[in-house]
Amino acid sequence: MTPPPRTDGTPTPAAAPAPNPVPADRTSPAAGSPASPEATAPWTARTVTRDGVRLSCRDWGGPGRPVVLLHGLAGHAGEWDTTARLLHAAGHRVVAVDQRGHGHSERLPEDTSRAAHVADVVAVLDRLGLERPVLAGQSLGGHTALLTAAAHPGLLGGLVVVEAGPAGSNPDVVREIGGWFDTWPVPFASREAAVAFLGGGAVGEGWAAGLEERDGGLWPRFDPGVMLRSLAGSTDRSWWAEWEAVDCPTLAVVAQHGIVGAAEIDGMLRRRPEVRAASVPGAGHDVHLEQPRVLHRLLTDFLACLGVRSNS
Repeated sequence: MTPPPRTDGTPTPAAAPAPNPVPADRTSPAAGSPASPEATAPWTARTVTRDGVRLSCRDWGGPGRPVVLLHGLAGHAGEWDTTARLLHAAGHRVVAVDQRGHGHSERLPEDTSRAAHVADVVAVLDRLGLERPVLAGQSLGGHTALLTAAAHPGLLGGLVVVEAGPAGSNPDVVREIGGWFDTWPVPFASREAAVAFLGGGAVGEGWAAGLEERDGGLWPRFDPGVMLRSLAGSTDRSWWAEWEAVDCPTLAVVAQHGIVGAAEIDGMLRRRPEVRAASVPGAGHDVHLEQPRVLHRLLTDFLACLGVRSNS
């Protein structure tokens, strides 16, 4: 699902895998990231290349059931650091992915289709040896996770969609988010200025952690045009058939002040009554940044229901 306007009125930000993705590794220089200063578990940066597109991942390691985390539009893998640290501490193999056009992955990919995003996920799972993982995504990342599960029956051990669903989006959302990008006062003069502009608190910190320092200021790592093309593919129709095709256990998490309305979640549960669902009180669309421990509890309860599985 596409990121809508934020709750304060400001806009927020099926395919087969291509052969022979090639990984490269490097160890992170420090534990965690600025998005989660309390993080203590080290992660290793891994790169998977598919069809010439570089995909960067934060691999936290761990012997247990793998959990793969996908961020939303204009986001980055570091948004998941707190969640990743908690899951890693519980023994899970955790990998957070910078999707194409985001973070440290390829900045200007030619293909921004939904199918390309799905194929990227499949390539990462294959090259990093992640068997039957739980695939969790927020917003547009949740939509990617949903389509991956639908297009590849049997590939996943579980699906978690956070503030994402199959109902499609407001056809004006691309224009609205493009207009929001135009308001960014880039370069930001300081991290504090960026945090304040991007919502303040944990949400602003999470978004600001995705900026890069160059040319005397802080700039987005993403190209706005790539973001809008990535978003456009999910706004032109609904995805109910794909939702109904998902064959793995599923958890749907929505926020009280998020973008997935009652009619959409009711439709999701009516079509798939076995799905577990939860709403996070007081949270907005970026629930993984606002309430990471609440989300962690929901994830661990869901993982416990799936049973213990080792990735070794």
